[in-house]
Amino acid sequence: MTGAEDRNRTLVVRLGREEIIIRRRYEALSIANDVLIGVWFLIGSFLFFSDDTVFAGTWLFVIGSVEMLIRPVIRLVRHVHLQRLAPEPAVESDGDF
Repeated sequence: MTGAEDRNRTLVVRLGREEIIIRRRYEALSIANDVLIGVWFLIGSFLFFSDDTVFAGTWLFVIGSVEMLIRPVIRLVRHVHLQRLAPEPAVESDGDF
């Protein structure tokens, strides 16, 4: 295949309305989770500046770490949800949502 033919090939992906809605919901959930991770770690970092607040800062780091474990769970649940909707394998990106 020549370079020109390769550039002219078109990939057509058919997504149903339900699938698009499901993907967007899981993406929004993943983004919200990522924002919370950043908030917990940022506030926790500031709390380490004072000896009086180190305990609270440590707990925020634990909460942030738990939310980091939730990230792959969101991806797994999304995958299972989409598999139930359309059992045949779909072409999708492995986005971090």
